[in-house]
Amino acid sequence: MGVWDTGHFDNDTAADFAGDLDAAAGAERTELVRGALARVIGTGGGAVLEESDGAVAVAAAALVAAQCPGGPPVETVYGPDEPLPSFPEELRDLAVRALDRVLAEDSELRELWADGEGERGPWWRGVTSLRGALAAATAISGQVPELSGAVRPPA
Repeated sequence: MGVWDTGHFDNDTAADFAGDLDAAAGAERTELVRGALARVIGTGGGAVLEESDGAVAVAAAALVAAQCPGGPPVETVYGPDEPLPSFPEELRDLAVRALDRVLAEDSELRELWADGEGERGPWWRGVTSLRGALAAATAISGQVPELSGAVRPPA
């Protein structure tokens, strides 16, 4: 993966995902985002989460979070250029669960960033901040996901 910064779209895989979204018909964009999030949630049972799937899930979660009340905007030239549909609220919880999976011990993406900058570096803070915005929006709609101990950085 070509990485040039710690932003949610600052790698080749996420930038390619943005291009895929731009190329898709409007109605298909929601399903591409949903699929990216569901794909990482579906990996478990001791399976290692591939770095590329994790990078796409983070980018997809960023797009969902940007539509949440007070959510962080996606401000990058590497994100989608075409307008996105309004995502259904249930994608918020899916995005929280996907980010939990990306931040889990058996995630290649987490491992790569932990080796490079530590688990309290800019990438970690960016992803956990994104997760916080999504969790807050999910709480507003009635579900309160909490950050599990498995994905907390060490003290």
